[in-house]
Amino acid sequence: MNKLYLILITLFSFNFLVGQVTVTPNPFEIDESITITIDANSSSTNCNGFSNPNKVYAHLGVGDDNDEYGIKVVGNWGQDDGVGEMTNNGNGTWSITFTTNTYFGLTPAEEANVTKMGMVFRNENGSQEFKDTDCTNFIFDVGTFQVSLSSPTVNSTTILASGGSLSISASNIGGNANYVLKANGSTINTQSNVSSYNYNHTNITSNQKYDLEVTLGGTTITKSFSVLIDPGTTVETLTGDYVDGINYDPSDPTKATLLLYANGKDFVYVAGSFNNWQPDSNYAMKRDYSRNGRYWLTLTGLTPGQIETYQYWVVDKTPTTNSQALVETADPYSTLVLSYYDDPWIPTSTYPNLPAYPNTGNQFEVSVLQTNQPEYNWQVTNFNKPKKEDLIVYEVLLRDFDADRNFQDIIDRISYFKNLNINAIELMPVMEFEGNESWGYNTAFHRALDKYYGTAEKLKELVDVCHQNGIAVILDIALNHAFGRNPMVRMWCNDPDGDGYGAPNTDNPYLNTVPRHSYNVGSDFNHQSGRTKEYVKSVVKHWIEEFKIDGFRWDLTKGFTQNCTENDQTCTNNLQADRVAVLKEYADYSWNLDPTHYVIFEHLGSDAEEQMWADYRISGEADGISKGIMMWSEMWNDYKSLANGYASSFDRMGHTAHGFTEKRTLGYPESHDKDRIMYEMTTFGNSGTGYDIKDLNTALARMSTLGAVTLTIPGPKMVWHFADLGMDDSIWLCSDGVTVNSDYDGNNDGDCKLSTKPQPQWAENWLGNSNRKQVYDDWSRLIQLKTQEAVFEGDYTIESGTLTPKIYVFDNALPTSSLKNVVILANFDVTAQNVIPNFPNTGTWYDLMDETGGTSINVTDTSNPINLSAGTFKIYGNAASTLNTSDILDVNDFTLYPNPAANTFKINKPVETVSIYDTTGKLISTFKGGFKKNYEFNISNITQGLYIVNFKTDSTSVSKRLLIN
Repeated sequence: MNKLYLILITLFSFNFLVGQVTVTPNPFEIDESITITIDANSSSTNCNGFSNPNKVYAHLGVGDDNDEYGIKVVGNWGQDDGVGEMTNNGNGTWSITFTTNTYFGLTPAEEANVTKMGMVFRNENGSQEFKDTDCTNFIFDVGTFQVSLSSPTVNSTTILASGGSLSISASNIGGNANYVLKANGSTINTQSNVSSYNYNHTNITSNQKYDLEVTLGGTTITKSFSVLIDPGTTVETLTGDYVDGINYDPSDPTKATLLLYANGKDFVYVAGSFNNWQPDSNYAMKRDYSRNGRYWLTLTGLTPGQIETYQYWVVDKTPTTNSQALVETADPYSTLVLSYYDDPWIPTSTYPNLPAYPNTGNQFEVSVLQTNQPEYNWQVTNFNKPKKEDLIVYEVLLRDFDADRNFQDIIDRISYFKNLNINAIELMPVMEFEGNESWGYNTAFHRALDKYYGTAEKLKELVDVCHQNGIAVILDIALNHAFGRNPMVRMWCNDPDGDGYGAPNTDNPYLNTVPRHSYNVGSDFNHQSGRTKEYVKSVVKHWIEEFKIDGFRWDLTKGFTQNCTENDQTCTNNLQADRVAVLKEYADYSWNLDPTHYVIFEHLGSDAEEQMWADYRISGEADGISKGIMMWSEMWNDYKSLANGYASSFDRMGHTAHGFTEKRTLGYPESHDKDRIMYEMTTFGNSGTGYDIKDLNTALARMSTLGAVTLTIPGPKMVWHFADLGMDDSIWLCSDGVTVNSDYDGNNDGDCKLSTKPQPQWAENWLGNSNRKQVYDDWSRLIQLKTQEAVFEGDYTIESGTLTPKIYVFDNALPTSSLKNVVILANFDVTAQNVIPNFPNTGTWYDLMDETGGTSINVTDTSNPINLSAGTFKIYGNAASTLNTSDILDVNDFTLYPNPAANTFKINKPVETVSIYDTTGKLISTFKGGFKKNYEFNISNITQGLYIVNFKTDSTSVSKRLLIN
């Protein structure tokens, strides 16, 4: 559920009793002192009772008839902070006394709109809660003047045939009042100085929005409701090439055609800004049975470039039991939606000129439509993706990457990624999810961008900038499930309380009524449904074609089966033929759009099943491009143990241990789902004489060694953001700075895994910390070797299971004089160890971590031990790396002048791009497009200070300091 919902209560009694809750006095005015008392002696459900609580808190809100918590809320759920704490009366009852307007800090304008108070009660940490017997909130009226609408119900919509009638009945307490009934803004009936009201509106031929205004003593209470006229069914074939959702007319920017699949529904209206949210029969959608009964409507007279908003009003005159006749919903194929709940909290700096949520008469999401939209000017139109076997994927949660929590943060830090030498960024879900502070897996609209991270243009710029720097962009996509605001859930859902939300019902053509696997969250998609397949493919197509996304990481692919039950984990984990088939179908569709598209599955299943995908279409392709699906391979427990100083095997970091023909294992030591290995080391690390892994700097040094035995193994690999800087905050860190995890302390006291995390890496300038910077530099060098030296596309063997693991990388097809053999040695013990290297041959072996290429050893006996200090590593090659800085460029060939500079500067050689960074690594300005020598670069808009100027040619990258004064 997405909001706190209205329940029916009985009016006209002096002391209310609602499910063991009393308010005294009642009725009460907003400026009157009241006492709320609960009787916690009895319990009828798991949400209606306490078990000997030490403390009880009242979590209270005030609002109107639509949302009793919608104006102000007092209480911090799960916090024992005294806010809302009740007094123990000693007999199983608890009380709290306050004056409403003072307690909630209401302004006069807010006081005027308050008609309801919502109540939920909890113990001190929120593990026990006390609601009404049906698990809804307790709700009380505010004010001694109250109005009860008995027919129809408040905020209801009655469906009538044209010419039908509506009977309206209401009453009030507090004295005789004046009643005014308005329909579509015009007064149609008045009754004065009465305490009850009855009126029958006859011969209704058009849709009506009613407001019954009841006034007593200068106070007016309004009750709203509606009538929808059944327009009948207009059957008409829609000729042409149209897809579900919005179809813009390529030749006429004043037109757009909407197409909606609404199986089993009787009629649909389109309500929007273009008809003032009061659609008449002209906005009743037509039906085309040649398109599986889809509904469609062509909007005309639109203003080119003007933003319009709309919803579908979907009607089923004979709904399934506990389902609603009318569902007001956004377009399921929306690419941008507005949210009543989420949008007010989005900073204007992240989303400038965000359209305001319209006055729809409801609080559900609305779709955004805009003809004649400007096209993004792509700088890179034909990006050459890194090879799958060379991928180093950097997984990023935008919310926790930088202080602004938006796409611009990634753009501004592009040098951070570039200097680390990663070649792919994987963004955790950026599709419209419920709320703003989220990991994004609670997706509601899979084709719409979540505005909390920025605009569509800004995401395109991010992709473009990444592509300019040789970095691919991968999206994490959650298509196993959908959450409650999703229109495909809401159009066919069980909704007994009539709030507009619920679980899928038996009519739902997209989603299962119960999960068909054991790992579900949200509502489970039925991927054997043709409708679901159409939807998924439209999502894939949208992100590839509109945003030039290079690949998808498919979340929770184990859930793409229909063969299991929610509690049968064995079935879910076993090979399921339907799951294999549909996932291959989705992969094929992606490759049909983009033959080099990255397809990555988070399956974490059996090798037998994963082999079917990893080896799928890896040879014999007509386009000559090897496909194959990359499989997530979690190695957290093994690497965590090794880092902590305990022997462990990590053979499965490579593809051969899985039985894959090609390098399709995307291995990683940590990810968003697992705790930080740095936190593990500083909390649980082993220790020896004079050596303690729990020491921060000791653990940081071991992170370099961890990189040596992860990043160097041939095949794609992944880095979880800031592991390269030794991030040591636990994944369980709460927003109050306390680390809470029942797995660690044995207490069921909360779970902060999803909590927003702090940003010490920038606030504390970790790149300026020598110990953290050493990890970054070491990983940068390791990644550079891995992605740019040909030997790392060759074969390998892993010797693990001890504290001194070894990795041998080799490619016998390379020339003898080239770097064709690499030996990686590591010591994860807490004392120095003599490690037998078993070099493939004698002779000179070069230290590949030395970028000058000058450090080497002469091996006369391949078994002579090499002494490694605790927590260190060595990586040797039979030849020096071709990447050594002395072999790449001569910085002295380039001159930047004048320096210092005021408004302009020049470079004495032709360059392709010029980027200016501040001393923290933030990108300030970029010049692109190729420039002749001595071109004058304008910097008049940059403030005074010291900057780093990076300029590139086709083969050279040079950085120089520039002082602007």
